[in-house]
Amino acid sequence: MDANAISVGLKSVGYIPDDSLSTTLWLSTVLERPLLLEGDAGVGKTSVAAAFANLYGRPLIRLQCYEGLDLQQAVYEWNYSRQLLEIRMHEIGTAGSTATFDLFDRTFLLQRPLLQAILSPQPAVLLIDEVDRADEAFEAYLLEVLSDFQVSIPELGTVTATTIPQVILTSNGTRDLSDALRRRCLYHYLDYPSLAREMEIIKCALPNAESRLIESAVAFVHKLRKEDLNKIPGIAETLDWIRALHKLQLRDLPDDPEMILQTMSCLLKTKSDSWQMGREAVAQLLGGGRSEHTSGVAAHMKSA
Repeated sequence: MDANAISVGLKSVGYIPDDSLSTTLWLSTVLERPLLLEGDAGVGKTSVAAAFANLYGRPLIRLQCYEGLDLQQAVYEWNYSRQLLEIRMHEIGTAGSTATFDLFDRTFLLQRPLLQAILSPQPAVLLIDEVDRADEAFEAYLLEVLSDFQVSIPELGTVTATTIPQVILTSNGTRDLSDALRRRCLYHYLDYPSLAREMEIIKCALPNAESRLIESAVAFVHKLRKEDLNKIPGIAETLDWIRALHKLQLRDLPDDPEMILQTMSCLLKTKSDSWQMGREAVAQLLGGGRSEHTSGVAAHMKSA
């Protein structure tokens, strides 16, 4: 499967990639290299992994990263309750217990996402989501997995991969990732889609919505993203908003700013952004220009 086939395949499962992303995904597949996707929240990074798994019919194994993530949540832990039960059975000589037993046998091992992925009998798609939220110590541990597809378990030794997973890491850029991690990955920066591509994405996701509504609403969102907002609406917010407008049985974007404001909760997710985008600001965007009101508000807030 070449880059063009991946592009066509992803479109068939509902994800609309650009040519650059399709090529990088193909390279990641043929080179068996992890892929680091970086970009703002809401541009569709996580959806890439889900669509890729759907396209190939692979299981999707997701590790959601967060501050304080440790090996027990990410790699493995021992089933302590089962170990205690085995000890108790051994002590009282219950039928089925053995004269000698190993408390650190693999039967007592609980597999977490990283170990699940490399021991999966079928090649999986391993999504390491928001890796920038994990601390540097955990990032360093990932290097062994990404380089050799193996993990070290003190009680068992080195556990090597049964199959090689397709690894996709995502980062919102909240902190700098190490050079060592970046060297082990192919890299792609996923930006907000172009106007035409976002229209195609929404039409694919909402085939029953009117084309005029989708085109005018997506154009409005692209203007909105140029405003000085704390939280820029992503593709998911655009989709929610147009779905709401479609539920209201609208066939085109209304000209009345008040009607727009009633549904802006789908797009704006902070108090300051909601306050900033008032009636006058929305009217400016509907009229086609950048809002002088919102620009002035933003300047005032920065100087405050």
